Amino acid sequence: MADLSVNICGIESPNPFWLASAPPTNTGAQIVRAFDAGWGGAVWKTLGDPIENVYSRYSSVDMNGQRMMGFSNIELITDRSLEINLIEIAEVKRRYPENVVVVSLMVDSNPDAWDTIIKQVEQAGADAIELNFGCPHGMSERGMGSAVGQVPEYTCDITGWAKESATVPVFVKLTPNITDIRVAARAAKTGGADAVSLINTINSITGVDLDSFTPRPVVGRMSSHGGYSGPAVKPIGLNMVASIAADPFTEGLPISGIGGIATWQDVAEYILLGATTIQVCTAVMHYGYRIVEGMAEGLSNYLDSKGMASVNELRGLSVNKVVDWQDLDVNYIVKAEIDQDKCIHCGLCYIACYDGAHQAIGVEYKDDETKVWIIDDLCVGCNLCSLVCPVQGCIEMVERDHGQTHMSWNDYLSDEKPGELYPRPKHGLTIGPT
Repeated sequence: MADLSVNICGIESPNPFWLASAPPTNTGAQIVRAFDAGWGGAVWKTLGDPIENVYSRYSSVDMNGQRMMGFSNIELITDRSLEINLIEIAEVKRRYPENVVVVSLMVDSNPDAWDTIIKQVEQAGADAIELNFGCPHGMSERGMGSAVGQVPEYTCDITGWAKESATVPVFVKLTPNITDIRVAARAAKTGGADAVSLINTINSITGVDLDSFTPRPVVGRMSSHGGYSGPAVKPIGLNMVASIAADPFTEGLPISGIGGIATWQDVAEYILLGATTIQVCTAVMHYGYRIVEGMAEGLSNYLDSKGMASVNELRGLSVNKVVDWQDLDVNYIVKAEIDQDKCIHCGLCYIACYDGAHQAIGVEYKDDETKVWIIDDLCVGCNLCSLVCPVQGCIEMVERDHGQTHMSWNDYLSDEKPGELYPRPKHGLTIGPT
């Protein structure tokens, strides 16, 4: 089996699977169960001045039978005393010295407050601290959380204060509620951060009760914006992790990837885009700690199939495959092809292409059956038909060898072109069958 152990900021972890700072890491007893299940590390639920939470505090977005496709919360940091948390941190580290315990922190924006709590959690045995600059609700109204993470100067200054106090590595947890995540990561690195964690949750309202007119979750007769997580946010997390991994200014800055992770495939994607460890919350809240077993087995088998002896060989292999749009090859051509033997004649591809794309699918209704085919001259290879087709493998996107050389958009606009531009389809809207 492949070696799943990783080293991040000098911290050895038995595997890259960590729990994110959230309800699943609220108590020492929970983290003990998680470590017994196979998690390599855990980020303790954010410590600070204990607060009072509200009832209720969670809501979700379901789609096509999938529960909690998106998940929102208005829960704040720990509501348990600092003293109790410190005792439990020490006990967990005593019992599980090989597992990683990172402690998430959030206090007022002054050096003394950070110095005090950092020294307390270090004395309890924390392997690292994570500065929570990402909470988008509740704490941000108090000048903490994303109110810090959205201002690069604050991010840099507070990270600097933490580094002056800490003797263990300092992670900075970044908010996605920002125009360019790279700016925040650069500020964290300038302040001395040893690593960054991302993404925290996204500002959201998941829906509105159409009878009471109150958004969810409902607290009395009111609601509030919350933090969105779950499978729906994974594409945003992947993009932001890749942005930091590819940024020359933050090159080499270790990343702990967060956002919509539930399977070994999700883990592999984050690592391919530059993450060293990953953090999971919503999937554990949905399915429990034992999902890590499938993650470990699946990732190990995948690495074996790729001939990789260690998960570290996978890290970052996809980073240089993400380029700016103008660097893409505009002469690369794919066209859709339909396997008529697999087609169930639902006509969905035709409807999608005709109403939502490039009118490149022909249709014939005969004997209560819908026959479809690709109009090759009009097909622009947009993929929409293959994405909406309910039958796996029925519509494939096939590369065409047209003999043209690679040409980027910048090449196309320059005076010295490397070759000719592949002829584009000339569309003219026609009236389709009734």
